Amino acid sequence: MGHLFQKLYSICGALAGGLILCICLLISAQIVLNGVGRFAPGAFPSTIPSYGDFSGFMLAGATFLALAHTLRAGGHIRVNLVTARMPLRAQVVVEAAVLLISAALAGYLTWFMIDLTLESLHYNDLSTGIVPVPLWIPQSVATFGMALFLIAILHTLADLVRAGRPVLTTPDEV
Repeated sequence: MGHLFQKLYSICGALAGGLILCICLLISAQIVLNGVGRFAPGAFPSTIPSYGDFSGFMLAGATFLALAHTLRAGGHIRVNLVTARMPLRAQVVVEAAVLLISAALAGYLTWFMIDLTLESLHYNDLSTGIVPVPLWIPQSVATFGMALFLIAILHTLADLVRAGRPVLTTPDEV
């Protein structure tokens, strides 16, 4: 089961990277259209409708989809200055406490985001840009990413309990 989750974390990390690439392409295309519009007015449209909205939606999706992958890859910022000097048992207890607090916070945020997405779906909330986008679409991507992050936290906690030693440290730290 752990390998399945790890594969899902990697897929979502790759999707997040793809969304960042799409943002770069979209913004670059808008910049090119602005430049062409100055040199040849009217030859091409001067703007991509709602490009700012689409960029924001993709950024939100990339941010939330990358959370689980980043946690499992050891990429989140951690301060090990104090815990590295603790006995092994204390390190395990502190890491377990941090993971439990993180799981509680991530669980609350996931619950809230599910509620927000369902509310947007119920009221048919739309973005206010030129191209109206149902808000439940980008919200559901962020909600999925947050739920996957919660699973990754619980997965890491299970790994900690199983290993009996800290699992969030990497050799290149300290």
